[in-house]
Amino acid sequence: MNFVQKALWFVESHWRENISLDEIAKASGVSPFHLTRTFADAMGISLMRYVRARRLSEAAKRLMENGESILDLALETGYGSHEAFTRAFRDQFSATPDQVRNKGNLKNIDLVEAITMNSQPITVALDPPRFETLNPRIMVGILERYDCQSPGGIPNQWQKFSPYLGNIPGQIGEDAYGVCYNFDEEGNFDYLSAVEVVEGHSLPSGLTCLKLPTQRYAVFSHKGHIAGIRSTISAIWNKWFPESGTKPVNAPNFEKYGKEFDPATGEGGLEIWMPVEK
Repeated sequence: MNFVQKALWFVESHWRENISLDEIAKASGVSPFHLTRTFADAMGISLMRYVRARRLSEAAKRLMENGESILDLALETGYGSHEAFTRAFRDQFSATPDQVRNKGNLKNIDLVEAITMNSQPITVALDPPRFETLNPRIMVGILERYDCQSPGGIPNQWQKFSPYLGNIPGQIGEDAYGVCYNFDEEGNFDYLSAVEVVEGHSLPSGLTCLKLPTQRYAVFSHKGHIAGIRSTISAIWNKWFPESGTKPVNAPNFEKYGKEFDPATGEGGLEIWMPVEK
């Protein structure tokens, strides 16, 4: 059983409690940062959103099963008050507990069922990474914020950035970078479509500057179509890190697109740079 499956088991065993990310990570045997990244990449939903959705989905079912008060149900499912429970329930289902109970059924309620704990191994074949230490550098590009459930806007972000490629003052080389950083417990993250630049140049309007410190990286090759990158990243987090014993660092990671990558077809491959301890 890998640590994502351990996390799923712990959630299903404790969903009635107000469990924290730290508690789930401790039970899974990895750091909260590692578990957050791995779970989101493997499951397509952030861990804590899944916890909240499971708790509220089970509560919605119980609304239909017995006549207990909404306050009692709130307290039994880890909420401190009727108001807190109603607010979370409405955010999840766009209806209050009273409205659902009065309707008498769960039609049009998007319940989140338990994710099946699958013991099948990650099947993506990873070549052994190389390790590199990069000195401080400056990235400049277009910045957007996404969550792990809906990162579909990233290709369009690259379309918006493409006119800037080769036209940003002080650009170094021809490589482009997709930098992921500022991850939170909800699975939200910043994504910067960028190029490297030398310091001292003024930025075109609408672009963002990000300074990366000195950092050691494990560098992986993704050789297939760009559409398969999520499977490669999942294999890195869920298989390579645990088996290698290498520890990830809570720092920006990035994709590096060289001249071999064809943005028109999505073919040609790219590199995935993961920050690791020195």
